[in-house]
Amino acid sequence: MQPLERVYLYHSGSTYHIVFTPLIFFIHLCDISIIFVSMKSKQAVSRLEETIFYKMDKTMKSYRQFAQNNIKANAMDITIDQWLILKTIMDNPDMSQKEIAHQVFKDHASVTRMIELLVKRKYLERSFNDMDRRRYNLELTRDGIQICDSLLPVIYSNREQALRDISDTDIKTLWNIMDKITSNCS
Repeated sequence: MQPLERVYLYHSGSTYHIVFTPLIFFIHLCDISIIFVSMKSKQAVSRLEETIFYKMDKTMKSYRQFAQNNIKANAMDITIDQWLILKTIMDNPDMSQKEIAHQVFKDHASVTRMIELLVKRKYLERSFNDMDRRRYNLELTRDGIQICDSLLPVIYSNREQALRDISDTDIKTLWNIMDKITSNCS
C-alpha cells in the first residue's frame, strides 16, 4: 500500500467528502461538519468540542444521564427509552413498531427488543392484529399505565430543573434554530 500523498476536502451540495490520493480511496462522511467544519466558517477546527453539533450531542447525553439517574433514585425499574415507547403507544395506540421506532429515533431492532422486555415485565400486552397477521397490537397493561403515570412527576421535575434560568424567549429561539438545522438536513 502506498503512503497517502494528498487529502482533499470538497463540498458537494450539502455533503462534505474526503478524497485520498493517489489511492483514489473515497470516503463519504455524513456529518463531516462535526470533525472538520466549525459552524458557518469552513475553517478546520483543532478541537471537536468547538463544534455546535458536538455541543448539542453532549447536552442531550448529559440530560439523558441526569434524567435516568433521577428515575433510578425514585426506585423505578425502567429506562427513558422504555418509557418513551410506553408513552408513544399510550398516545398512539394504532402505531406499528416501525412507526414507533421512527417516533422515538431508534432502529427497528432496538424497539423490538425493548417491546419484548416490556411484555416480559407485564407493562405491555401484545396480540395479533385481526386485519394484518404480520402486525401486532400493543396495549399498555394496568402496570404499564401505572409506571407511565408515576414517572410523570419525575419527568416534569427533570425538565424543570434542566430548563431552570432559561427564558421562554431563549427556548423559542433554540426551538427555531433546531427546526432550521433539521430542515437543512432533510
